[in-house]
Amino acid sequence: MSQTTTLETLQTQAVAPRQRDKAPVAMSFFNMDGFELMQRIAKAFSQADLVPKQYQDNLPNCMIALDMAQRMGANPLMVMQNLYIVHGTPGWSSKFLIATVNTCGRFSSMRYEWKGEPGSSDYGCRAWAIEKSTGERLDGIWVTWKMVNDEGWAAKNGSKWKTMPDQMFIYRAAAFWQRAYAPDLGMGLQTAEELQDVIDAKRDADGSFTVDLDVLRRQQEVTDKAPGAGQQALEHEPGEVIDTVSGEITKSAQRQPADQQPDTGTDELNLE
Repeated sequence: MSQTTTLETLQTQAVAPRQRDKAPVAMSFFNMDGFELMQRIAKAFSQADLVPKQYQDNLPNCMIALDMAQRMGANPLMVMQNLYIVHGTPGWSSKFLIATVNTCGRFSSMRYEWKGEPGSSDYGCRAWAIEKSTGERLDGIWVTWKMVNDEGWAAKNGSKWKTMPDQMFIYRAAAFWQRAYAPDLGMGLQTAEELQDVIDAKRDADGSFTVDLDVLRRQQEVTDKAPGAGQQALEHEPGEVIDTVSGEITKSAQRQPADQQPDTGTDELNLE
């Protein structure tokens, strides 16, 4: 006695082997299936209210964040919440890098050692952790008030070094430690706090230093998205003067007409 085979059964049997043979698709910029998958996931994130504004309705930013999360083995939303754009450059929040070190499994939880008296030039801290594979204690470099003042980190308007110095010591010491012993965890990026403090100056052949004024202008035009900073930078006006050492903007004594103002891309600094 023959058994009746329905059309639905035949269709299922024909499709099932192909589904079993198909390998899982991983997100990637470099193959069609992976790229399409990344686009679909990025579109979902871009429509979410939980992601920061720089990712909302911005598919390319979401795709980049997804790629970074995949390479780091981190949650995509956590990456988006802790990746900031400071002066046009991406940077991690310090607390995210500390958490990444603590959870990577290669080191003990990060600890901090202090020295000196509060307020003295040698007061500061360094980060340290134990490497689990060898049991060796890995010490970071000392970050002291002398370093802070020599680098000019505390000289800027609104600097957190003035209001929460101990927290900034911890963040800076942790960032130095991470770049020394686990640079792969941060993918070569600086922290958002470092990007706020540092202005890159290039040394010319004659020994002088120059700073790109476009970088300085962007510092006044972008919104400071680092944690704890809610004020939006003001746009640079023609009548304002930028102090390229401290980053402060002051009004000039006399405003020159726009057609008499020099149009230069760099500003000479004498750092000797």
